[in-house]
Amino acid sequence: MQLILASASPRRREICGLLGIDIEVMPAAAEPPFDPALSVEDNALAVSRAKAREVASRLTTDLPILGADTSVILDTENGATVLGKPRDEEDAFRMLQALQGRSHRVITGVWVCQGERENGFVDQATVHFAPMTDEEIRAYIATGESMDKAGAYAVQGRCLRHINGIEGDFYTVMGLPSASLWRFLCDF
Repeated sequence: MQLILASASPRRREICGLLGIDIEVMPAAAEPPFDPALSVEDNALAVSRAKAREVASRLTTDLPILGADTSVILDTENGATVLGKPRDEEDAFRMLQALQGRSHRVITGVWVCQGERENGFVDQATVHFAPMTDEEIRAYIATGESMDKAGAYAVQGRCLRHINGIEGDFYTVMGLPSASLWRFLCDF
């Protein structure tokens, strides 16, 4: 199976490789902003669709084009808070401090375009974080893993020290739902 990945994410490349998908990487030029008028799930689909369509608009190919978007959602008494990629180390600290000792949801949207055909889906997992001290948070941020990840952590990296468990697909948290993606692409 071959496709074009509309993402520069090394994690998404790795997941495609594990699935045996031959990819060409062609990142989308820009990522649309989060639309507060949409649900988190609809935002994940809208952003992944925009990425796939933007890359498709630049190409003439018969290969499917895959766009994806991952969001970390912390449910609070005041509603859901979406944690994107941190702006700086202090923003990463704020996010990790909010996540520590709690559970949160990770939503990954997937969209595939191929000519006139296009379709997508959303997958969700729940991540349970262990309590972390401020010192542990700062030490993790010092690894550099936080800076380009939604929620300021890499589930497949050194943050594994602080994850008590995951309900759902580990790879959804990493950036692409594995088995769901494979079945979706086979049916597509």
